[in-house]
Amino acid sequence: MDELWRQFEAWLAEHWPEGLASLNPPASDERIAKLEQSLGVKLPADYVACLKVHDGQSDGDFLFDGMEFLSCEEVYRQWRIWKELLDDGAFDGETSEPEAGIKNDWWNPRWVPFTHNGGGDHLCLDLDPAESGKAGQVITMWHETGDRERVAASFEAYFADFVSGVLDGRYTYSEEYGGLVDAADVA
Repeated sequence: MDELWRQFEAWLAEHWPEGLASLNPPASDERIAKLEQSLGVKLPADYVACLKVHDGQSDGDFLFDGMEFLSCEEVYRQWRIWKELLDDGAFDGETSEPEAGIKNDWWNPRWVPFTHNGGGDHLCLDLDPAESGKAGQVITMWHETGDRERVAASFEAYFADFVSGVLDGRYTYSEEYGGLVDAADVA
């Protein structure tokens, strides 16, 4: 994880210094433990390792392909919004249309959002996968549609692919979009 961050930070320093400056300091063990306790989960080791490098970012720019990288505090805030909706019955009778390995819940309290696009959509760590899934897989959570897609087998796989995409030009900084986005969307 440290090496991936070093590569990503070097790219940011050259191509988008403001993005680099927006990264928060590392999350403390206490802060991570508090998040786990608040969510009622044990976070995957690869994601914890990421938080120990940077606890999200401090502004709303889009660091991860059109999405903000959430701090521990913001992870809990976003998760709590969904949990309150679930507890209030907002999703009663609702199901999603998931890819294999993802439960057909509209939202699941063991889906931990680590990004946010400002419009209610997230990438989540799926800590309650369907039978053919893997705990810790990264999935999409769209607030208006039932599509639930598996993006990567783990946070580390997601982040490694994303950093590789940044380094090879699949993602680029766009002032118009306010951060790093798919280069095809800017062309």
